[in-house]
Amino acid sequence: MPALFLSIIKVLFLALLFLFLWQVARSIRSHIGANPGTRVSGYPAELVVLTGNADKDRVRLRPQGHVIGRSSDADIHIDDPYSSEFHARVGLQDDGVVVHDLGSTNGTYVNGRRVTSPTTVSKGDTVQIGKTILEVR
Repeated sequence: MPALFLSIIKVLFLALLFLFLWQVARSIRSHIGANPGTRVSGYPAELVVLTGNADKDRVRLRPQGHVIGRSSDADIHIDDPYSSEFHARVGLQDDGVVVHDLGSTNGTYVNGRRVTSPTTVSKGDTVQIGKTILEVR
């Protein structure tokens, strides 16, 4: 009986270890971009900062995306106390521009609605990160 119990414990431990490593891999993949080689033809898009302080007023979007946040290591640095260090990612995918919240404290909003999963946006839509508002053009 104790040998069976130990075998069950070992299998459960290995299953939990696998799930943990899978979740870590998913987090890393979402942070660095799922498909860095993706090409989007005919969709030149850019982000324009409408309010707040950012290092760049206009950013041409690239397929691998841009991480937006308060950190100096973010691709698009915004000086907003309500944003997280790595707040959101905005990038190009096959179906257009996609906004993905990176687990920020105050959330990311597209046209006033909170983003809970990767969300496709169109030209003219606004993205709010903290008090900073950006527009997709």
